[in-house]
Amino acid sequence: MFPDPKRRSVKICGITQPQQAGVLFALGADAVGINLWPKSKRHMPLEVAVGGLQDVAGKNALVAVLVNPDAALLDAAVSSQLFQALQLHGDETPAEVERLMKRGVNVIKALQVRDEASLAQIGEFACDSILLDAYNPGTYGGGGHAFPWELAVRAREMFPQKQILLSGGLTPDNVKQAVEQTQPVAVDVASGVESLPGSKDLLQVARFIAEARDGWVKAAGDSAS
Repeated sequence: MFPDPKRRSVKICGITQPQQAGVLFALGADAVGINLWPKSKRHMPLEVAVGGLQDVAGKNALVAVLVNPDAALLDAAVSSQLFQALQLHGDETPAEVERLMKRGVNVIKALQVRDEASLAQIGEFACDSILLDAYNPGTYGGGGHAFPWELAVRAREMFPQKQILLSGGLTPDNVKQAVEQTQPVAVDVASGVESLPGSKDLLQVARFIAEARDGWVKAAGDSAS
């Protein structure tokens, strides 16, 4: 299951070649995101994902990234049984999220964070998992921008029952600090470990994963002391 509330996780998002998924999992990624939004620079058509990722999906967590999907794409993504979760980055309403949950879908709702007032919307969604991303209207994520991490800390305080995932502007250089400060259930990175959109730099991926895990260890040690 992703995210796993008992395990702090790293998700690498936005591959464009199915064969790279297995490599990312071998490097220690807990989940890999497949962007099904046609307008994304990291788009992978669902038929390509289904054709190239069946074997990987049987042993690992794949997450479908969607932006305001139409009913046909949504139904196809769910019925493919390829994904452990659907990550919704668009203008999906709480009612739409609830309808998906009633179908047995594990939903991660991504929300753009601008200020503390924007955190209130978290409580409107019934899903357990909320991904916080930088406020960047029209881009729907993947822009490489960060937001003030103290807002993620505030989100955890306001909604302790939610699983908070952190995204937006994370890189191997800052993820350790981000994890120490916010202690999310998972971190999500796309552009921060790329040489080109959709092409992951494997050295950067390995470093990102190691730095994130160091951050969680450090945070756990600080909490225990």
